[in-house]
Amino acid sequence: MILKKQVAIIGGDARYLELIKKLISKPNYTIKLIGYDQLDQGFLGVQYTDLEELNPEILDVIILPITGVEEGGYVKSTFSNRSIRLPDDFFKKLKSSTLVFTGINTNYLNQVTKDHPLTLIPMMERDDVAIYNSVPTAEGTILLALQQMKITLQDSNVIVLGLGRVGLTVADKFAKLGANVYAGVRKTKDIAKAKTFGYEGFHLSELPAYIKKCNLLINTVPALIVDEPELNAFSADALIIDLASKPGGINFEYAKKRGLNTIHALGLPAKVAPKTAGEILATVIDQLIAEHQ
Repeated sequence: MILKKQVAIIGGDARYLELIKKLISKPNYTIKLIGYDQLDQGFLGVQYTDLEELNPEILDVIILPITGVEEGGYVKSTFSNRSIRLPDDFFKKLKSSTLVFTGINTNYLNQVTKDHPLTLIPMMERDDVAIYNSVPTAEGTILLALQQMKITLQDSNVIVLGLGRVGLTVADKFAKLGANVYAGVRKTKDIAKAKTFGYEGFHLSELPAYIKKCNLLINTVPALIVDEPELNAFSADALIIDLASKPGGINFEYAKKRGLNTIHALGLPAKVAPKTAGEILATVIDQLIAEHQ
């Protein structure tokens, strides 16, 4: 007989619908949903419940929203118009072996888990999730570029800043569409990496010279890279897309003064491919639960 894991999914957005569908197809989970009261009962094949009816002491796994838990213990849910607030002693009642999944860590989560031996797993900080998510991120970036640019991607000059988990996939997708891809990096080894993939690599100190012929710049580096000197080098019809987490790598205030088309494109997987994004989360969560058995 399979000993089922007791799983509570509290809050979430469109990605979580697919996550839930994937997890309920597994025979080793008993799932309770909180914050889904706007959906018809039975839509996901799981009965919805209220936080007050949840027994924290028996839970093996908790899945919180991508946005984590806000100050005061508040949790966001796209599928409820009710306020969801975790009780002050909620985390104290959990077993020490309970796995707590969240999209991002927050000050509140840091504080409440500091004194309790729980395993807190911020999904968006994991390499595997970032690598999986790089594909819908790249495709979402292509969609934005097609909507905003006045020229074709083929033969356009595209600068990608950073060749990490996301940057490499973005550069690859644009190159396959016929764009001339230039990769701005900090380390000489990454210039070599760019060349092996067929792109022209350059050090970030040379960025202003490359910007002069740039039609599209895509930043993936979460640090200020494109400031006033760089922004002054752009042509008026250039497009800038920042994929880096807040505050990003662009001086948005100055870009606005210059009238440049600048987009801080956060959370693209959820916007362009929520089903795929949900499948990614479900796959990684299922793997991590198995690893912690």
